[in-house]
Amino acid sequence: MEQKLSKKTRMESDLIGSREVPENALYGVQTLRGIENFRISKFHLSEYPLFIQALAITKMGAAIANRELDLLTEEQTDAILKACKEILEGKHHEQFPVDMIQGGAGTTTNMNANEVIANRALELMGHQRGEYQYCSPNDHVNRSQSTNDAYPTAIHIGLYYTHLKLLKHFGILIESFRKKGKAFAHIIKMGRTQLEDAVPMTLGQTFNGFASILEDEVKNLDFAAQDFLTVNMGATAIGTGITAEPEYAEKCIDALRKITGLDIKLATDLIGATSDTSCMVGYSSAMRRVAVKMNKICNDLRLLASGPRCGLGEINLPAMQPGSSIMPGKVNPVIPEVMNQISYKVIGNDLCVTMSGEAAQMELNAMEPVMAQCCFESADLLMNGFDTLRTLCIDGITANEETCKRDVHNSIGVVTALNPIIGYKNSTKIAKEALETGKGVYELVLEHNILSKKDLDTILKPENMIKPVKLDIHLNYE
Repeated sequence: MEQKLSKKTRMESDLIGSREVPENALYGVQTLRGIENFRISKFHLSEYPLFIQALAITKMGAAIANRELDLLTEEQTDAILKACKEILEGKHHEQFPVDMIQGGAGTTTNMNANEVIANRALELMGHQRGEYQYCSPNDHVNRSQSTNDAYPTAIHIGLYYTHLKLLKHFGILIESFRKKGKAFAHIIKMGRTQLEDAVPMTLGQTFNGFASILEDEVKNLDFAAQDFLTVNMGATAIGTGITAEPEYAEKCIDALRKITGLDIKLATDLIGATSDTSCMVGYSSAMRRVAVKMNKICNDLRLLASGPRCGLGEINLPAMQPGSSIMPGKVNPVIPEVMNQISYKVIGNDLCVTMSGEAAQMELNAMEPVMAQCCFESADLLMNGFDTLRTLCIDGITANEETCKRDVHNSIGVVTALNPIIGYKNSTKIAKEALETGKGVYELVLEHNILSKKDLDTILKPENMIKPVKLDIHLNYE
């Protein structure tokens, strides 16, 4: 929701000078400068509620630690905590209008949070916005912190919560594939390798295969997300902890653990951790793996549903919209297609994250903002894609059972099932003759008296072609 800014203003000042800030804005002069300096994208902080909430959580942890060290008054601490809790309840999110992509290694975002929390705290204390002598964005809300520890800590917490949300959407999609696997378990079809006929399988095995390769990625996502639980709070500017008092870092981590219920840990080397963004590199890579598999699955769905008369036509995808402005009756696989495009975007975002991670210099990585934006965006895209693919495609897929069965009977690929019994030479002979004459493998085996009809039917039973079996069958001649 966009905030309607007041024409009335209040005067605020910073290092650069004085500026008029809209009277009804909770943010202040540094946020205003960030808005003006970074008109880069449509990815605004206000669109990422879990990141905003993580910023509030980070500031709560700092305030509690500072109070325990007697660095904030009880009144200031209570007001800061109340302001942060309001943000956790979903309030004031429109007051975070800054672009996610920004220079300054996240300073604009950190100050946006500091200013909103400080001004709301002032109101709760009975003061006017901008009366920072009573509660300052820098001296109180940002006490014992730097952007270089508060900002990445918020990113870590926000992305971990995003990960938990992603897993829920992912799990429901996987279950949808499993249901189709069960529903199609009895339908025999041809498997294919290199887009050529291979050997028989069931349509259920196809969909269970989709579910299985996606399920494998849950543990990879979880493994990568664990790195988010290690933070550098207390590092301040470069990891030396300058401006923070002894015990602050430990007290802040303890507070964050209590607030979130998460197993948050302090990095063992704060200097190393402050310039290291490999947790985002790792999680983005894990999402890329998911995207690669989603792309393969959606390509398969489009091929399996191709036609309806001149393609494979083994399954029917739900018809969602007319497919052409010129060709009557055409319906396109628009839902798998949009998931394909989401996959490409996630893969592209991962390249951006990788290059940005490599760009760390000395004691800081100034490219963290675009890394965070890419990770949050990729997760959102995947979640939206999962839900769209599931509800508008997978759940409504039906099978063309007769088409699947006909293709198996007509396929030369079934000769592979005969290979262990009749031998490679005979199998090759039958396959070649079938190709040249157009006759079926079944017909030719009987014509050449290689097997009895009873034995041939046993070998070609669906249940004997889709898993390892031991059959006591002999050739009619040796």
